[in-house]
Amino acid sequence: MPVAGRSIHPHAFFESLGYAFAFVIFLLLRARTGDAVSYPLRWATLATAFAGGTLGAKLLYWLENPQLTMQHLHDPAYLIGGKTIVGALLGGTFAVEVFKRYIGLRHSTGDLLAIPVAAGIAIGRIGCFLTGLGDNTCGTPTSLPWGIDFGDGIRRHPTQIYEIIFLLILIAILMRVRSMTPTKNDQRPTTWFRPGDAFKLLMTSYLAFRLFCDFIKPYPAVALGLGSIQWACVLGLLYYSRDLLR
Repeated sequence: MPVAGRSIHPHAFFESLGYAFAFVIFLLLRARTGDAVSYPLRWATLATAFAGGTLGAKLLYWLENPQLTMQHLHDPAYLIGGKTIVGALLGGTFAVEVFKRYIGLRHSTGDLLAIPVAAGIAIGRIGCFLTGLGDNTCGTPTSLPWGIDFGDGIRRHPTQIYEIIFLLILIAILMRVRSMTPTKNDQRPTTWFRPGDAFKLLMTSYLAFRLFCDFIKPYPAVALGLGSIQWACVLGLLYYSRDLLR
């Protein structure tokens, strides 16, 4: 893809753009609504989330196709190259929760990140769509009229577009939830929503979406007809089940 006279891979370009937009949106929201977490702790939790997300994204990618991973066990390009959004979200969340427990932090820290993360993923998915088959995020063959030929002569579900549309709707909902949620944990709630609910809504909604959307992706099933990413979604939803029941 030509950008400023240079050829840049669309996946790398839109992934970087997604990170940048997410960070800018986070800073704008933080300036407008304030932050229940102190400045040093906020950046410490962000660093923890980044580290945990990076590790989680890699681990789940390696588990996505265990047989292929074993075949490329000594191939640095394969091991370093891939990652998964679900793994990044779960890994980052797990790392932050462990960090918070370790330092005794009881405040919810994720609400400020919900909208930026959703926006960043949506922008990144544009790169996945433009990359086509090489990105391994295209759907299975379909006869539906909106199926797209990604270059091999077969019309497939544009699952990246499905995800972008889903995320845009989710962002609108998250904006409404954020406007109705107390900004600090010690504030008495005036609505049904509590601090932390926006991030929980992001996680549960996205995990549920991926659980069902991945049925129309060509990922190998590892158990009971579900792929590794789907099982990760199930585990994540079980973790949040108490909040879902509330």
